[in-house]
Amino acid sequence: MIPVRSDVRIWLATGCTDMRRGMFGLALQVQQGLKRDPHAGDLYIFRGRRGDLIKVLWHDGIGMSLYTKRLDRGRFVWPAASDGVVAITASQMACLLEAIDWRNPRTTWRPQAAG
Repeated sequence: MIPVRSDVRIWLATGCTDMRRGMFGLALQVQQGLKRDPHAGDLYIFRGRRGDLIKVLWHDGIGMSLYTKRLDRGRFVWPAASDGVVAITASQMACLLEAIDWRNPRTTWRPQAAG
């Protein structure tokens, strides 16, 4: 789990990103493509073309971190916009990282209560 402070903004980079890019390539994309400062402390989440891989870029004030998650099956839920960024909350990011539909979590599968 990424320890996110309550004042940190979380951005989804809409569209597909070249997942061959590393930390510096994604930071350059944030700076040039999204017109934001990658060192400001915000989290930027990128998704690959197939939808089963995401990368999270974050500068915590000490250094830059790059987190990667690949799903064994299924795809990450992603906005339909083709370019730009979408802001989400920390709880929506937690759902996203667990492959839960963060747009409407009530409609996703949940285990039955023991009874």
